[in-house]
Amino acid sequence: MKEYRTVRRISGPLILVEGTEDIKYGEVCEVIAPDGEIRTGQVLDSSKDATLVQIFEGTTGLNLEKSKVRFLGKGLEIGVSPEILGSVFDGLGRVKGESSFVPEKFLDINGLPLNPSARAYPNDFIQTGISAIDGLNPLVRGQKLPIFSGTGLPHNELAVQIARQAKVGKVEGERWKVEEGRFAVVFAAMGITFEEASFFEESFKETGAIERSVLFLNLADDPAIERIATPRVALTVAEYLAFELDMHVLVILTDMTNYAESLREISAARKEIPGRRGYPGYMYTDLATIYERAGRLKGKEGSITQIPILTMPEDDKTHPVPDLTGYITEGQIILSRALHQQGIYPPIDVLPSLSRLKEKGIGKGKTREDHSSVSAQVFACYARGKEAKELALILGEEALSEVDKAFVKFSEEFERSFVSQGYYEERNVFETLDMCWKLLKLVPRSELKRVKDEMIEKYMG
Repeated sequence: MKEYRTVRRISGPLILVEGTEDIKYGEVCEVIAPDGEIRTGQVLDSSKDATLVQIFEGTTGLNLEKSKVRFLGKGLEIGVSPEILGSVFDGLGRVKGESSFVPEKFLDINGLPLNPSARAYPNDFIQTGISAIDGLNPLVRGQKLPIFSGTGLPHNELAVQIARQAKVGKVEGERWKVEEGRFAVVFAAMGITFEEASFFEESFKETGAIERSVLFLNLADDPAIERIATPRVALTVAEYLAFELDMHVLVILTDMTNYAESLREISAARKEIPGRRGYPGYMYTDLATIYERAGRLKGKEGSITQIPILTMPEDDKTHPVPDLTGYITEGQIILSRALHQQGIYPPIDVLPSLSRLKEKGIGKGKTREDHSSVSAQVFACYARGKEAKELALILGEEALSEVDKAFVKFSEEFERSFVSQGYYEERNVFETLDMCWKLLKLVPRSELKRVKDEMIEKYMG
């Protein structure tokens, strides 16, 4: 294996090696420091006679004369096997703590987005056990449905609750039966504190969810280049579970804003021309290479469903990270600071939230025949109740009609009993739909214009 002693520049975590030949983008290399310590790096850019390398462990202690570089001729890889479930890794896919996991083979983490012509359309329901999602903005198998949060909001708790409760199944008679054994969760956390990492790991272990999960934990003090690799390592494992072991995999990525910050940091180190708010101009493409690795393949039983979680700086939906994410994904779940301040958990704001594939995963044979119409009716009643409440703030409650007062009462009860539920409270989709009908009793029957009379008779009595 050829060694290069031609390190010509060291800048932050980057080194420039001259005189290189046949080096590929993304290739892994070993950098031997003057004291003999071996560090790992990855190629960020390569031309005919020079290669730019980012060092995972940093460049402290390296010098131009005595440092050596050897390229390994392969990209970053992770070992996989059917026994990988239950394992906890760091951001680069190195096992943390004691583990009996033995890899059967190694896969390159730089997978490719699914070919559109090979995709099967997402059309099956995934139950999260959370009414505000299952009832009004359902998650469909193979979908990309991000959660837009803000600093201080309980997105970490929500992520763990979804990972713990999410299930696939099918309708049998008047109930929804869970399919055991074919569902897995791949959970990747990026740029988190040690406290958050402990919370995630302990939460998975104490509830038993770890048995069907794979965790990747990248800490805030880990190198930025490692944070760039973390979601790709996680998705490589998800693809193995889904398309080789025929499992239905839910991938939760948190926090994509930390990922984007690392992308900006590396771009600045490479002295690239910045785009919006200093982020690189290719950030849309980079995010798409992650999000588009979700989906279903024709002829394959398995599927990959993605829930990316991101915090919006200053709760700004027009910030580049949520803005670009919204273009690539199929909807969004938005957490509300106002609901959080009222003590409502999870503080999901259903009005701006949206699941674009909602109608593909619900209805007769998938959830229940009334799902689409009753969710539309509840949504309309809640929106009208919020409008009436705002009107009362301006004109006073006396200005409201009796019907408007009924809608205000509906919106308050909707937030208190439907949106709000305990951290350990799990509701199946039938319970959620029954709660919708119970809430609709609070408004005059003449106002129920989005549900058929026969459904009213059957489900509301």
